[in-house]
Amino acid sequence: MTSPKIKRDSNAESWRVFCALELPQPTRVRLLSHIEKLHALVPEARASWSRETNIHLTLKFLGETPQHLVEKFDSAISRAVDGIAPFPILISGTGVFPRPRDPRVLWIGISDTEGQLAKLHTQLEAESEQEGFAREARPFNPHLTLARLRAQQGAREIARAHEDLEFVPEEISVNEVMLIRSELGSAGSRYTTISQHTLKR
Repeated sequence: MTSPKIKRDSNAESWRVFCALELPQPTRVRLLSHIEKLHALVPEARASWSRETNIHLTLKFLGETPQHLVEKFDSAISRAVDGIAPFPILISGTGVFPRPRDPRVLWIGISDTEGQLAKLHTQLEAESEQEGFAREARPFNPHLTLARLRAQQGAREIARAHEDLEFVPEEISVNEVMLIRSELGSAGSRYTTISQHTLKR
């Protein structure tokens, strides 16, 4: 039975979905400002930049998932947030993946000040596994992706500028978890919120 929150798409057999935390709009504006500064400092760098509306803190990425299984993931998220009250996280620090001499991703860090983010992620993995979804093999490393570098030209320069450019730490409150659909297109990914799961005291 289809959840009343999830409307099927007859034009697609599967959806590219993930679970994430939404960021406050002022925070996204600050991140966009950081991106614009980097682009101005190293304009020759070839990168796919995250758009303001598409910057999220991803908790679990499923990728292409048959539509009839999306509801199961939604149920897992609903159970994972049960018993977790709103909590703070700190956005701070800059870095690159996989390493400064071979940068491919620019990111802003997340500090789990109360350990609640790790708890939420652990519960999400456990509940998702109960629904038949595989656990993520890599350790949970929360971050906000700002750019994916597409060529070596200017890559090290912009990675260095990113790590040198100050991003003033900001604490935000996590109040809800989102199930999001990502649709790939020539203009980049388009994100649609499928459902929202509110954290309650």
